[in-house]
Amino acid sequence: MSAHQPADGVPLSLAQVETLTRRALLACGVDPRNEAAITASVVAAEAEGIHSHGLARLPTYCEHARVGKIDGRARPVLDSPKPGLVRVDAKGGFAHPAIDFGLPALCEAAKAQGIAALAVTNSYNCGVVGYHVERIAREGLLALGFVNAPASIAPMGGTRPVFGTNPIAIAVPRAGREPLVLDQSSSVVAKSEIVVHQQRGEPIPLGWALDRDGNPTTDPKAALSGGTMVPAGGYKGAGLALIVEIFAAWLTGANLSIDASSFADNLGGSPRTGQCFIAIDFGALTEDGASDRLERLFSAITGQEGARLPGERRNGARQRTARDGVVISRKLFETLEAYAGAA
Repeated sequence: MSAHQPADGVPLSLAQVETLTRRALLACGVDPRNEAAITASVVAAEAEGIHSHGLARLPTYCEHARVGKIDGRARPVLDSPKPGLVRVDAKGGFAHPAIDFGLPALCEAAKAQGIAALAVTNSYNCGVVGYHVERIAREGLLALGFVNAPASIAPMGGTRPVFGTNPIAIAVPRAGREPLVLDQSSSVVAKSEIVVHQQRGEPIPLGWALDRDGNPTTDPKAALSGGTMVPAGGYKGAGLALIVEIFAAWLTGANLSIDASSFADNLGGSPRTGQCFIAIDFGALTEDGASDRLERLFSAITGQEGARLPGERRNGARQRTARDGVVISRKLFETLEAYAGAA
């Protein structure tokens, strides 16, 4: 049993994860046309071992749909103000169906124009950003993703949160291999990882977060109750968060992180955060032998002892999870079953 596997755990196959997720979302009022995109994202997160964005986050999705903080029945609206620009308004609903609605138009525009951008506005937590850019890369396009979140990171030298954990992701197609996916938050660790530690009753490592008084803490509750996240690499992490904020919030017309309600509680209306994706038809720019040059770069990394490419652990996790399934705590399982039986 791994250190992160609960002693009273409930084993689930990925098919059972899918069924449980679907039942819970539908019972909490999510429109069937929206449910599929959310369920696919949850299953993908569990398959890759990213539990914090899988079933661990599902109770929050269900609760916010149930109480109306998120409109589970909202239908996204798409328009294209210019040939290389796609915009989707999530209408205060879930980000997943809004992104799913926009990705085909984004990819089509990128293949026609060479480069295109998708702006998703008035949305919500989108799960694992790498999941979305990987799907763009599977269309043969170089992909970038920017996502903002409610403020939890103070700028360097400041004490009040201005930025969210604001992840950024890139996905690169590889000839005959899975795309390379790099997905990282602007903070030392994604805030959802602290939520998972709180659910397990475990302390967080020192250096992840500060309490409301600005002191380093190992208490996940103190970090989540008025505390702040520590930016990755100090000034560099805060700078990265600002870049993401400009793309994901300012450019899309979504709420700035400082104006977004929490992803974690029922207070306030929809967070109305944003996501921005850029897709590039790199084949129109690169010379012959581009794939060989890319693999030469990657070999310079993997050829060093102890070094690895981003995403390698994720690919291994997929194989293990497909074979062994996942194990969640009985408390989480019972919580989800309660939501699933709420209809």
